[in-house]
Amino acid sequence: MDEARARAVRAVEWPTLTLLIACYGAWALGTTWAAALWLPLGVALTGVAIALHSSLCHEALHGHPFRHRALNEAVIFPCLCLVIPYGRFRDTHLAHHREEHLTDPYDDPESNYLDPSVWARLPGWGRALLRANNTLAGRMILGPFIAQWAFLRADWRAMRAGDRAVLRAWLWHVPQVAVVLAWVWAAPMPLWAYLLAVWLGIALLKIRTFLEHRAHERASGRTVIIEDRGPLALLFLNNNLHVVHHMHPEVPWYRLPALYAARRDHYRRRNDGYVYRSYAGIIRDYLWRAKDPVPHPLWPWRRG
Repeated sequence: MDEARARAVRAVEWPTLTLLIACYGAWALGTTWAAALWLPLGVALTGVAIALHSSLCHEALHGHPFRHRALNEAVIFPCLCLVIPYGRFRDTHLAHHREEHLTDPYDDPESNYLDPSVWARLPGWGRALLRANNTLAGRMILGPFIAQWAFLRADWRAMRAGDRAVLRAWLWHVPQVAVVLAWVWAAPMPLWAYLLAVWLGIALLKIRTFLEHRAHERASGRTVIIEDRGPLALLFLNNNLHVVHHMHPEVPWYRLPALYAARRDHYRRRNDGYVYRSYAGIIRDYLWRAKDPVPHPLWPWRRG
């Protein structure tokens, strides 16, 4: 092998590429063999594959497993979850990485907080719905629908205002959805079961995003560490070590645990002790209880 080819091989992040292949394999098995064997098994396997694919899309937008953006976007085609165009996920997530805006009700596209003045104007049923959504159970059951409605409303407004980038992302999303629906049409899994699997996949991801960020005067204190090494950490590709990812977004998922272990005290000081031991503890503490209020408790704030 010549030197140029050797460098090209080394440039590929093989753990990520291998996991992508496994993800598509699990998705194919879930929608075909598992669905034919026992439909609940097919839904469960497909839902886990959809959640993992979303985690891999997150890797792709941060420049993995290849050095070329076009290749990264090619390997995560098509959109298995159907509901979020990759281009919109990429653009909103990169905007979310502007540290000074984390949890900002307006400037952080992934913030779960509302401006208190907006909260004050909501009807009683709207407040009750969002309070329920602020428990972990509510975030998993209701959250996929609430977040999708808010996302669609914001993108519709952007397109009506003439934002062509948003329009292009949705237009490119159409053939991706068509590919997935064509597969499902030919597979033993009924469409309603696939949509249930989509909900399940997104609900699993809501466990990860439930407390990734908190309101804090300093931007560096807003991002969590969850010292979990179990199956959910793998499903989320170690984004439970979220402050490490935010500080080093160019580092691939499989190197984050070693990076954290090497400087554990540094990262814990960096985020001002915003640390949990495990997802099991989080589920125990917050399944039926809200961790945060819906209105931003520090808004308006001094941006740190």
